[in-house]
Amino acid sequence: MQAKTKLLIFTALILFGLGLANLINIFLNFRQSSINNAVEKSKMVASIVKDGLTAHMVNGIMPQRKYFLDQISQNKEIESLWIVRGENVIKQHGAGLIDETPQDSMDIDVLKTGKLEKKLTESIDSILLRVTIPYIATNKPDASNCLACHDVQKGDVLGAISMEFDISKIRTDGVVSIFKILTINFLFVIIILILVNYYATPYTKLFANMQDGITKAYRGDFTHIFKTTITGDAKEIVEHLNTLFSKMQENFGNIRHSLTVFTTKNEKFSDDPLTEANQIITELSDIYKFKKTIELDISKNVVFKRIVNVFKNKYNIKHFSIYMINDEKKTRENVYLDTKGSICTESSFHNALECRAYRTETDIISTDFYQLCQGCEKSKELYSCFFYNINDDYSLVISMTAKDKEELKVINEKIPHLRNYLEAAKPVIESKLLMEKLRENSLKDAMTGLYNRRFLEEFISQFMYQASRNNDTYHIMMLDIDYFKQINDTYGHDVGDKVIVAIGHLLIKSIRNSDLAIRYGGEEFLILLHNSTDEGAMLVAKNIHSAFASIEFNVGQNEVIYKTLSIGISKFPNDGETIWECIKCADKALYEAKNTGRNKIVKYIG
Repeated sequence: MQAKTKLLIFTALILFGLGLANLINIFLNFRQSSINNAVEKSKMVASIVKDGLTAHMVNGIMPQRKYFLDQISQNKEIESLWIVRGENVIKQHGAGLIDETPQDSMDIDVLKTGKLEKKLTESIDSILLRVTIPYIATNKPDASNCLACHDVQKGDVLGAISMEFDISKIRTDGVVSIFKILTINFLFVIIILILVNYYATPYTKLFANMQDGITKAYRGDFTHIFKTTITGDAKEIVEHLNTLFSKMQENFGNIRHSLTVFTTKNEKFSDDPLTEANQIITELSDIYKFKKTIELDISKNVVFKRIVNVFKNKYNIKHFSIYMINDEKKTRENVYLDTKGSICTESSFHNALECRAYRTETDIISTDFYQLCQGCEKSKELYSCFFYNINDDYSLVISMTAKDKEELKVINEKIPHLRNYLEAAKPVIESKLLMEKLRENSLKDAMTGLYNRRFLEEFISQFMYQASRNNDTYHIMMLDIDYFKQINDTYGHDVGDKVIVAIGHLLIKSIRNSDLAIRYGGEEFLILLHNSTDEGAMLVAKNIHSAFASIEFNVGQNEVIYKTLSIGISKFPNDGETIWECIKCADKALYEAKNTGRNKIVKYIG
């Protein structure tokens, strides 16, 4: 294509030199006739354009008029052509295309006066005739009835058509007689141009067609059809390209449609869908590897650590917190809290409904409204929070802070990608929560809600390690309900269960969070008081002893009974090197209490 351009330019220069010489001779003789011919041609073109536009309007295809005008403009005698809409037409149909507005004062004058105007522009090497012809509204029976389609009056100016003609021929015709000898050379040049154009044009058209196809393909559009009139290898290449693009359109179209699943409703594909598709597929690959990794993690805490690493390292979220919310209790706890601390009020941890993101299940962006979330105690902080539901029991709220609005905007753009990772982690987190719940249930007594003996057996070594490491002490109480078998035998197991449940509730209310209450056997219970004094342990034992003795148990027929406890106490590590040894010591003290009359508290004496 570059070689043809150079050749055409070189040939055109020769033609230009010959033409310039000829123009000098014919300018004076044929100047006016050429101008008149051009004006007549312009009137004919104006009439053709008018009829064509009328036909477009009648047939309802006015939006396709540009193609029609472009075809008219391709007339080699017309340098340029444009139409201008009048004020009344603009009011009724709008401004039209971009190039349908007045381009100079001549257009404006013709629209005002409704009269034809022409202007001749001469230079050393060319003569350009500009003609602007108005379109006047008529309603003659034997002519087009303009008033039928336009809201105008007869005689109003509907618009105008402007054309530019190169009538430089008036110069060349004048010198024909003087430079006849040059005619032969001129003919040879024309023949050369024709031959060059004839043989080179199909290739240039093919290259242009291929360029259009490649441009569309870059935007992800493989619907382009390659065409050529050339036979041989070029035609075979075109056929191969059409086959390739057809397969690409079918396969990439399906891929792109599938990828819309991983875009949010407000996201749109870019002008470079191939790169974008590659980015999405890469992210899906990373998410897949992420999911396969966390599926083998030992607990939900490890899974959350990996999520935190994704936020930090992959998406460069600098300051954020993750909260897990118990949907039943409406309380929440920190899963991850960065060094800046929480921006939420303390009360929102006890009442999760104070968190707007949780309550509304929507994204909360601080810039949307002043002090948007009342659960945020740092009103000047720029933040973005979003809600994510795990299951019917638990939800997540992720809170991210930014130093300025630009950083906040970047964070908001990353939220859909963060959700993708949470979506991948969701079934794994659900599984870990379920396993924890099942494990917790297996370690708790269903009737009282206290931990069972299996819990003690599994975690006693951990208690021992922490106690020896921190020099901790434990007061160990073994409790037994006096004459419990008689309750079941006399009043039935339902009443016996009420007694068991009552002591379980009493123990929970009587100890601290750092202490531990365990249902050790049928009617035996164990308490481990962490770092308590001797006096404090005895006080707890007395409070439990007296509180239980005051509980009324309704056994039916308006009869109530009262029950008592026997309690044995030992201390770790004073009474034994291990907690198990101290439990046996407490059991011995309990045995002594029961053998010496029951309903008493006995401290182990070694």
